[in-house]
Amino acid sequence: MSDEQKPVSTLPGSTSAADAGSSPTNRVMRIAPLDLRQQRFKKSVRGFDQAEVAAFMTEAAADYEHALREVDRLRQDLVRTESLLADHRIREQNLRNTLETAQRLADGMKEAAQNEAKMIVREAQGRADLLLQKAQARLEDIERHITELRLRRRGVEGTLETSIQTLYHALEFIRDQDRQPEGEVHLHRPRQADGSAG
Repeated sequence: MSDEQKPVSTLPGSTSAADAGSSPTNRVMRIAPLDLRQQRFKKSVRGFDQAEVAAFMTEAAADYEHALREVDRLRQDLVRTESLLADHRIREQNLRNTLETAQRLADGMKEAAQNEAKMIVREAQGRADLLLQKAQARLEDIERHITELRLRRRGVEGTLETSIQTLYHALEFIRDQDRQPEGEVHLHRPRQADGSAG
Protein backbone atom coordinates (compact mmCIF):
# COMPACT_ATOMS: atom_id res chain seq x y z
CA MET A 1 0.00 0.00 0.00
CA SER A 2 1.31 3.49 -0.81
CA ASP A 3 1.74 6.42 1.50
CA GLU A 4 -0.78 8.36 -0.59
CA GLN A 5 -3.65 6.34 0.88
CA LYS A 6 -5.90 8.15 3.38
CA PRO A 7 -4.93 7.88 7.03
CA VAL A 8 -7.47 6.74 9.63
CA SER A 9 -7.68 10.17 11.25
CA THR A 10 -8.95 11.75 8.02
CA LEU A 11 -11.77 9.27 7.47
CA PRO A 12 -14.96 11.12 6.61
CA GLY A 13 -16.83 8.58 8.73
CA SER A 14 -15.20 9.53 11.99
CA THR A 15 -17.85 10.95 14.30
CA SER A 16 -17.65 13.52 17.01
CA ALA A 17 -19.57 13.50 20.29
CA ALA A 18 -22.03 15.96 18.81
CA ASP A 19 -22.71 13.64 15.83
CA ALA A 20 -23.22 10.65 18.12
CA GLY A 21 -26.06 12.39 19.99
CA SER A 22 -27.94 13.64 16.90
CA SER A 23 -31.20 12.01 15.89
CA PRO A 24 -31.25 9.52 12.95
CA THR A 25 -33.60 11.69 10.90
CA ASN A 26 -31.26 14.69 11.03
CA ARG A 27 -27.99 12.78 10.63
CA VAL A 28 -26.37 12.80 7.19
CA MET A 29 -24.40 9.68 6.21
CA ARG A 30 -20.94 10.83 5.25
CA ILE A 31 -19.44 7.37 4.53
CA ALA A 32 -20.67 5.13 1.76
CA PRO A 33 -20.11 1.34 1.73
CA LEU A 34 -17.71 1.84 -1.18
CA ASP A 35 -15.61 4.14 1.04
CA LEU A 36 -15.25 1.33 3.55
CA ARG A 37 -14.25 -1.16 0.86
CA GLN A 38 -11.63 1.13 -0.73
CA GLN A 39 -10.15 2.56 2.47
CA ARG A 40 -6.42 1.86 2.85
CA PHE A 41 -4.37 2.46 5.99
CA LYS A 42 -0.70 3.40 6.41
CA LYS A 43 1.70 0.69 7.37
CA SER A 44 3.42 0.87 10.66
CA VAL A 45 5.71 -1.45 12.52
CA ARG A 46 3.27 -2.06 15.31
CA GLY A 47 0.10 -1.79 13.18
CA PHE A 48 -2.92 -4.10 12.80
CA ASP A 49 -3.04 -7.15 10.59
CA GLN A 50 -4.01 -5.85 7.17
CA ALA A 51 -6.02 -8.93 6.19
CA GLU A 52 -7.99 -8.83 9.41
CA VAL A 53 -8.67 -5.10 8.99
CA ALA A 54 -9.68 -5.60 5.35
CA ALA A 55 -12.03 -8.46 6.30
CA PHE A 56 -13.56 -6.37 9.07
CA MET A 57 -13.99 -3.38 6.76
CA THR A 58 -15.58 -5.57 4.09
CA GLU A 59 -18.04 -7.02 6.61
CA ALA A 60 -18.77 -3.56 8.01
CA ALA A 61 -19.35 -2.27 4.48
CA ALA A 62 -21.77 -5.14 3.76
CA ASP A 63 -23.66 -4.50 7.01
CA TYR A 64 -23.64 -0.78 6.31
CA GLU A 65 -24.95 -1.33 2.78
CA HIS A 66 -27.65 -3.65 4.14
CA ALA A 67 -28.57 -1.02 6.73
CA LEU A 68 -28.81 1.64 4.01
CA ARG A 69 -31.06 -0.61 1.92
CA GLU A 70 -33.22 -1.26 4.97
CA VAL A 71 -33.44 2.47 5.67
CA ASP A 72 -34.37 3.09 2.03
CA ARG A 73 -37.01 0.34 2.21
CA LEU A 74 -38.37 1.78 5.45
CA ARG A 75 -38.49 5.25 3.87
CA GLN A 76 -40.45 3.85 0.94
CA ASP A 77 -42.76 2.02 3.37
CA LEU A 78 -43.18 5.27 5.27
CA VAL A 79 -44.06 7.13 2.06
CA ARG A 80 -46.59 4.41 1.13
CA THR A 81 -47.98 4.39 4.66
CA GLU A 82 -48.27 8.18 4.70
CA SER A 83 -50.00 8.04 1.31
CA LEU A 84 -52.41 5.39 2.60
CA LEU A 85 -52.94 7.44 5.75
CA ALA A 86 -53.70 10.51 3.64
CA ASP A 87 -56.14 8.45 1.54
CA HIS A 88 -57.79 7.14 4.70
CA ARG A 89 -58.03 10.65 6.11
CA ILE A 90 -59.62 11.86 2.87
CA ARG A 91 -62.06 8.92 2.95
CA GLU A 92 -62.77 9.56 6.60
CA GLN A 93 -63.46 13.23 5.86
CA ASN A 94 -65.67 12.27 2.91
CA LEU A 95 -67.51 9.76 5.07
CA ARG A 96 -67.89 12.34 7.81
CA ASN A 97 -69.21 14.87 5.28
CA THR A 98 -71.58 12.23 3.89
CA LEU A 99 -72.81 11.39 7.38
CA GLU A 100 -73.29 15.06 8.19
CA THR A 101 -75.17 15.58 4.92
CA ALA A 102 -77.31 12.50 5.61
CA GLN A 103 -77.99 13.78 9.13
CA ARG A 104 -78.99 17.19 7.78
CA LEU A 105 -81.24 15.53 5.19
CA ALA A 106 -82.77 13.30 7.86
CA ASP A 107 -83.35 16.30 10.13
CA GLY A 108 -84.87 18.22 7.21
CA MET A 109 -87.13 15.31 6.29
CA LYS A 110 -88.15 14.89 9.93
CA GLU A 111 -88.93 18.60 10.26
CA ALA A 112 -90.83 18.57 6.95
CA ALA A 113 -92.81 15.50 8.07
CA GLN A 114 -93.62 17.15 11.40
CA ASN A 115 -94.72 20.34 9.65
CA GLU A 116 -96.84 18.34 7.21
CA ALA A 117 -98.37 16.37 10.08
CA LYS A 118 -99.20 19.61 11.91
CA MET A 119 -100.74 21.03 8.73
CA ILE A 120 -102.81 17.85 8.23
CA VAL A 121 -103.99 18.03 11.84
CA ARG A 122 -104.89 21.71 11.42
CA GLU A 123 -106.78 20.97 8.19
CA ALA A 124 -108.57 18.04 9.80
CA GLN A 125 -109.45 20.20 12.81
CA GLY A 126 -110.75 22.89 10.47
CA ARG A 127 -112.84 20.37 8.54
CA ALA A 128 -114.13 18.91 11.79
CA ASP A 129 -115.09 22.38 13.03
CA LEU A 130 -116.82 23.12 9.72
CA LEU A 131 -118.70 19.81 9.83
CA LEU A 132 -119.67 20.50 13.42
CA GLN A 133 -120.96 23.95 12.47
CA LYS A 134 -122.93 22.48 9.56
CA ALA A 135 -124.34 19.74 11.80
CA GLN A 136 -125.28 22.35 14.42
CA ALA A 137 -126.98 24.49 11.77
CA ARG A 138 -128.79 21.41 10.41
CA LEU A 139 -129.91 20.49 13.92
CA GLU A 140 -131.22 23.98 14.47
CA ASP A 141 -133.07 23.80 11.13
CA ILE A 142 -134.57 20.44 12.09
CA GLU A 143 -135.59 21.77 15.50
CA ARG A 144 -137.23 24.81 13.83
CA HIS A 145 -138.99 22.52 11.38
CA ILE A 146 -140.22 20.30 14.22
CA THR A 147 -141.46 23.37 16.07
CA GLU A 148 -143.26 24.56 12.94
CA LEU A 149 -144.81 21.10 12.44
CA ARG A 150 -145.96 21.07 16.06
CA LEU A 151 -147.52 24.49 15.62
CA ARG A 152 -149.21 23.35 12.41
CA ARG A 153 -150.45 20.20 14.09
CA ARG A 154 -151.90 22.27 16.91
CA GLY A 155 -153.53 24.53 14.34
CA VAL A 156 -154.91 21.52 12.45
CA GLU A 157 -156.05 19.94 15.70
CA GLY A 158 -157.79 23.21 16.66
CA THR A 159 -159.40 23.51 13.23
CA LEU A 160 -160.44 19.88 13.28
CA GLU A 161 -161.80 20.21 16.77
CA THR A 162 -163.78 23.31 15.73
CA SER A 163 -165.09 21.45 12.66
CA ILE A 164 -166.08 18.48 14.78
CA GLN A 165 -167.90 20.70 17.22
CA THR A 166 -169.64 22.53 14.38
CA LEU A 167 -170.68 19.22 12.81
CA TYR A 168 -171.78 17.93 16.17
CA HIS A 169 -173.96 21.00 16.73
CA ALA A 170 -175.37 20.69 13.22
CA LEU A 171 -176.15 17.04 13.86
CA GLU A 172 -177.83 17.89 17.15
CA PHE A 173 -179.85 20.53 15.40
CA ILE A 174 -180.97 18.02 12.76
CA ARG A 175 -181.95 15.50 15.41
CA ASP A 176 -183.86 18.14 17.28
CA GLN A 177 -185.71 19.00 14.08
CA ASP A 178 -186.56 15.35 13.49
CA ARG A 179 -188.14 15.14 16.94
CA GLN A 180 -190.49 18.05 16.31
CA PRO A 181 -194.14 17.29 15.26
CA GLU A 182 -194.88 17.08 11.58
CA GLY A 183 -196.96 20.20 11.38
CA GLU A 184 -194.37 22.60 12.74
CA VAL A 185 -192.12 24.30 10.27
CA HIS A 186 -188.87 25.86 11.35
CA LEU A 187 -186.88 28.31 9.40
CA HIS A 188 -183.33 27.60 8.39
CA ARG A 189 -183.84 23.85 8.59
CA PRO A 190 -181.02 22.07 6.68
CA ARG A 191 -182.02 20.12 3.62
CA GLN A 192 -182.65 16.40 3.99
CA ALA A 193 -179.81 15.58 1.62
CA ASP A 194 -177.33 17.49 3.80
CA GLY A 195 -178.57 15.76 6.92
CA SER A 196 -178.32 12.28 5.41
CA ALA A 197 -174.81 13.02 4.23
CA GLY A 198 -173.85 14.02 7.76
